[in-house]
Amino acid sequence: MALTFPFAAIVGQEEMTLAIQVVAVDPSIGGVLVLGDRGTGKSTAVRALADLLPPIQVVQACPYGCDPAAKNPCAHCQAARAASGKKLPTLERPVPVVDLPLGATEDRVVGALDLEKALTQGVKEFAPGLLAQANRGFLYIDEVNLLEDHLVDLLIDVAASGENLVEREGLSVRHPARFVLVGSGNPEEGELRPQLLDRFGLSVEVRTPQDLALRVQVIKRRDAFERDPAGFRAEWEAANQKLRKNILKARSALERLEVGDDLLHLCAALCQKLGTDGLRAELTLLRTTRAMAALRGAKKVTLAHLREIAPMVLRHRLRRNPLDDTGSSVRVQRAMDEVLGGDGAKPAHAVASPQPGAARG
Repeated sequence: MALTFPFAAIVGQEEMTLAIQVVAVDPSIGGVLVLGDRGTGKSTAVRALADLLPPIQVVQACPYGCDPAAKNPCAHCQAARAASGKKLPTLERPVPVVDLPLGATEDRVVGALDLEKALTQGVKEFAPGLLAQANRGFLYIDEVNLLEDHLVDLLIDVAASGENLVEREGLSVRHPARFVLVGSGNPEEGELRPQLLDRFGLSVEVRTPQDLALRVQVIKRRDAFERDPAGFRAEWEAANQKLRKNILKARSALERLEVGDDLLHLCAALCQKLGTDGLRAELTLLRTTRAMAALRGAKKVTLAHLREIAPMVLRHRLRRNPLDDTGSSVRVQRAMDEVLGGDGAKPAHAVASPQPGAARG
C-alpha cells in the first residue's frame, strides 16, 4: 500500500486543512468540498486525512464494519449473533477513507451479485461495493464535478438516508452506509448539481500560492517525501500525533460546549441575509462553530469562532444573483460585516440570551 503524505507537513492551504480537521472533530457537519486550481494539494490533503483519525472498533466478520455497540446492527450481524448466541468478536481497524473513481460502475459503487460464487458454487451472495467499504468513514471523490448524473443521484439518496438499498439479480439487500463525503475538483471544468452541493457541510477555495518562499517550501517537502516516503513520515510522526490528540480532545469537549441563543440568532440572521434555502445552513453553522471552538480549546463558543468558520459553511449555498457578479466569498464577507459587525464591532443583530450564563459573541 502506498504511503500518504503526512497531514502535518502540508503548508500553504490553511483553510483547507482547517476544514478537514473540523469535520474530523464532528462528522455530522456533513463533509468538505475542496475546489480550486490543479496541483494545489487537494487530493494530498484528503488522502492524508487517515493520519488524523484514531482507529475504530468493528465486528470482526462484518462486511460493513458495524460498531459492536450499535443498537441496530446490520442483517449480517443480527444473523451471526442469532446463530452463535454469543457476543461477536471484534477488532480494531483504521477509519476507512475510500476513493470513488470517476469511471466506477454502479455495481462497483453500490454492490452486486458475487458472480464468482454464483458460477462456481451456485450460491447467490451479495458482494459489497464502495459504499459498504466507506461505512463509518470517508468517501472521497476526486473531480467530483465530473461525476456521472446517475451516480450523483445515487449518492444523494444514500447520503440522505444513511442506508444503501440494492435490489437486482434477485437480491434485496439493505445495509448501513453512513460516511462523510469529501470531494475535490476544478470549478473551471464543470459545476456541481445543487442537490449534491447542498450535501457538503463545508466548501473551501484553494489557490496556487504566490509567495515564493512558500512555494519553495512546498517543493522541498514534496521532493523529500518522494525520495524517502517512510523516512519523511517518521520525521513528521510527532507532529501528526499532536494533531490527532488535539482532535480527540476536541471530540470529547463537544458535549460540554453550548451555543447561546444570541449566537443562534446571529446564525439565523446571517443565513436570512444571504437568502440560503431551507435550514440546513443554520444547523451546519451551529455544529461547525461548536466544533471550531472545541478544536481551538475554547471553554465557550464565541462570535470569533462563528466569524472564522462562516465563509466555509455559506459560500456554496448562495443563490445566483444576476444583478451581483461578485464572488460568493465577497458576498458572504459583506453579509458578515453587516450582520456580525467588523472585527471588534458590535453585531447589528445581537440579542440578549434568555438563559443566564449563556455564551455571548
